[in-house]
Amino acid sequence: MPTNTLTTETKASGAPAAPAARMGWLDALRGVAALVVVFEHSLDVLLPEVRRNVSPWFDFGRYGVFLFFLISGYVVPFSLVRRGSVRAFWVGRLFRLYPAWFMSVGLMLALGASGVSWGLPQGLGDRPWISAVAHLTMLQDLLGVPNVVNVFWTLSYEMVFYLLITAMFIAGVKGASARVSLGFGVAAAMLGVSLPSGLLATRWPGATPMVAAFALAAGIAAMVSARPAVRRAGVAIVAALALTLLVLDSRIGGIESLCIIATMFAGTAVRGIQDGRLRARPAAAMVALVPALTLLAGLRPPATWTEHGYPQSLGVDWSIGVAAAWLTFLGGLALRHRRMPRALMWLGLVSYSVYLLHPMVVQTVWRAAGERDAMPLWVRLAWEGVLLAGVLVAAGLAHRYVERPAQRLGRRLARRPGRTPEPPAEPPAPRPEPAAS
Repeated sequence: MPTNTLTTETKASGAPAAPAARMGWLDALRGVAALVVVFEHSLDVLLPEVRRNVSPWFDFGRYGVFLFFLISGYVVPFSLVRRGSVRAFWVGRLFRLYPAWFMSVGLMLALGASGVSWGLPQGLGDRPWISAVAHLTMLQDLLGVPNVVNVFWTLSYEMVFYLLITAMFIAGVKGASARVSLGFGVAAAMLGVSLPSGLLATRWPGATPMVAAFALAAGIAAMVSARPAVRRAGVAIVAALALTLLVLDSRIGGIESLCIIATMFAGTAVRGIQDGRLRARPAAAMVALVPALTLLAGLRPPATWTEHGYPQSLGVDWSIGVAAAWLTFLGGLALRHRRMPRALMWLGLVSYSVYLLHPMVVQTVWRAAGERDAMPLWVRLAWEGVLLAGVLVAAGLAHRYVERPAQRLGRRLARRPGRTPEPPAEPPAPRPEPAAS
């Protein structure tokens, strides 16, 4: 999922830390990932020949989202470390994610009610209150609840990652990102084929989201408690919740779920190696195994008994897309001192809104373009340009009038000193190089 996390940080004392400089190469990579995801979701509407001829060999969507996952892993844990405060971190996350998320939900519901979109997912209305609660946790893809907006599924894995890094921070687990990444990679390759998909939600469709929501709220509240014993209980709750849902209740299945978390922790390990927090050689060796294990896991067919949503292996197209995401990320890292195109950097800045809003623009273009079977290629390419322009305008407005004000409010609230004594933080990471202008 795209997130621009380089915002003003807060130290454990409550005093604001120096603003983190934006890293131009990361914004450029976000821009690339956002464009590819938009392109992927436009194929069925405007370019079915690309879907038929290219998609069997290259998964554009997984390329984009795995690139986003690597970026999140590289950035988000160090936002927590720089802040040195669990409370400030979660305040920042909530105000970073939810305002634009609520906006996109409202737009999708409005388009569905007006008949512009192709409708909401089947099953959302069967238990509307349970669906709403599941979405508010952002864990809905792990709770058997269809996503209001199709791209919301990645936010569930972002949330699992946030819970795990917070639990590790409070527990004082330091310098373990490479080992954790390798562990998830090995689990994906060796155990992923035997893990069920949607096991809990299938057996207890009503209770699972409600219990998960209660556990999430209780766990986060406990983790910001002033009492060490309560904080430790919160760590146990959120870690158990995250791992249980990841292993037993993922819609996409255990293979890909574990690969996603392995990839995000690998991004964290890359940053740790770069900043000198991890011993370079052993950490690099472990990180190098993660994409290999991920590709191996993607080619293994799941066991037939697992109720897996995808009875075949994830496939060559998935593996090539994930490998390309890794190569793109490492290429961006190698070129981080170079000047990056301003257009891509701006696109990276607004990439979260691009990600959330583009499905609505795609559906609007689908409705406006009319019959496309006999439409010449040049006309469909023109509609592709209209789609891209609409996405960029919508994302720019959303970033300016929704995201930025919400982030400013979140920073002000995060600066307020809390009453909760925080666990000792690691020394702050070296300041990243400013983006080239």
